[in-house]
Amino acid sequence: MMGKLTGLKDTLWAIGIGICLVAVLFGLIFAMAHGYGGSSEKPGVDLGAATNIKDEGTAQQAPLAPGELNELKETKNAGQDYLASLTFICDSTMIGMRDYGMLSGGSANTQVWGSTAGAGIFGAQFYGKGDHKGVRYALRFKLIFSVLMAVIAIVALLFFNNPLISLFLTESESGGDLVLTLSEAKNYLFVMLIGLIPFSFSQSYSSTLRETGETVSPMTASIIAIVTNFVLNYILIFGSFGAPRLGVVGAAIATVAAQLISTLGCFLYAFLKYPELRLHREDWRITWRDVSRHLIQGVPLGLQFSVLSIGIIVMQGVVVQFDILDGVMVSNAAQNGFGAAHKLNNLLMTPFNGLGSAMTSFAAQNLGAGDYARIRKGTLQALIIAAVITAVMVGTGLLLTINGAYLHIFLSADKVTPETIRYGNAYLHIDLAMYPFLAFIFVMRNCVQGIGRPQFILGAGTAELVARVTVCLLLPPAIAGGAVSAAAPMLAFYAMCAADPVAWMSADAVLSVPFIRNILRSDYRYFYRLDKSDL
Repeated sequence: MMGKLTGLKDTLWAIGIGICLVAVLFGLIFAMAHGYGGSSEKPGVDLGAATNIKDEGTAQQAPLAPGELNELKETKNAGQDYLASLTFICDSTMIGMRDYGMLSGGSANTQVWGSTAGAGIFGAQFYGKGDHKGVRYALRFKLIFSVLMAVIAIVALLFFNNPLISLFLTESESGGDLVLTLSEAKNYLFVMLIGLIPFSFSQSYSSTLRETGETVSPMTASIIAIVTNFVLNYILIFGSFGAPRLGVVGAAIATVAAQLISTLGCFLYAFLKYPELRLHREDWRITWRDVSRHLIQGVPLGLQFSVLSIGIIVMQGVVVQFDILDGVMVSNAAQNGFGAAHKLNNLLMTPFNGLGSAMTSFAAQNLGAGDYARIRKGTLQALIIAAVITAVMVGTGLLLTINGAYLHIFLSADKVTPETIRYGNAYLHIDLAMYPFLAFIFVMRNCVQGIGRPQFILGAGTAELVARVTVCLLLPPAIAGGAVSAAAPMLAFYAMCAADPVAWMSADAVLSVPFIRNILRSDYRYFYRLDKSDL
């Protein structure tokens, strides 16, 4: 009886937090349905004149569907990020993956496909200029490169799945049965690998649609996918309606099926509604120059996510030490608290991700169109939007820390202890207090990426990594008076948590250079030094 009550309590916590996330999602959609009030005049290049552009081997074409350059339409992508988060919460709640310790997975997708961001930037710049052929070239590169990355990822995960999965497993997350956790994780992974190539197609087409101002259809595809995932979860996980009870494998099958539907929907929509996005034979010609210029833009962003992951791994290594005394694991409180708090932190960052994605396309489109004043105005207004989002997310985060409410969705009831709450809340309180610095990173990093300054993106990522690792490795031992252990004072844990804010401020310092020099002063002389055939 008590077990059923505990399960019901956990389910109610999951539903409650899910409702909060959905409420924030619809609030974002409502707020972002309105433009920021900029001028409705077309900048620099008259996109309406694009009807006179002729592509090789094609007849005259109408311009792409009007995605007004002065509206941050892509901020609806925040809704898609939330839907992805809700999809995973749905999986973890229904299958009980909290006891298998697999909630830390899924973050590698950004690193695998982050390098295609270079093509996305060129695609948005081409769209700003009204160059359909250039947009198709960018889409072509995304398709080729993302499929190649998917194949490499599949091969790597097939041959090195044990060590890679083990990086994300700790005894605290798996309930002590690492063998069972590893086995279930491998079963889940093998099914998910099937969906990598369809996922690469989906990402390529949905991102291209967003770069041209079309945001509703990718989000609609995401909504259909989450509904499909939910229904198939219920059928395949629990063996409903006569289906076999597949457990973890059923959750993976449901996710892959949902991805396939999303991929098919995005492709058909782009193919039928936008004839100018249909690839022609000559579009598949590729040169080393095409590869190099896309990689120069995209690789720094891909590396940015990689160095972020390295920094988090270092932090997790220090966190484990707070549960060890004289070489023996005496508690899991620090690991459980930090792990759950970090996952909530990622959810709270989702609106910033959406706003940042919007600013990449916004800046790139207006750079291609030659309207530099609009880049400056839009960036400043995006910072105001980021400030509002910061206030909402900080408030939401603080409310969820009351009595450790967020812990009940990420951890089973027996793991939610006063010590777990103390460690988790300590991490969240420090991070939430410094969210303004994080908001600046999301806006500036993507604006700088959009105006074609990848060296500063890589520099900011490097500064962030160095700062986070330095604080983690030096400050806690200094306060603890030696090696960090379960006997260390709580102040040492606070010092470790300070690694995030220090890393954010270091990245802000680097990103401030192009923000002041190029965006505020509208200095784009470097752009004119590019070969004009690029745009």
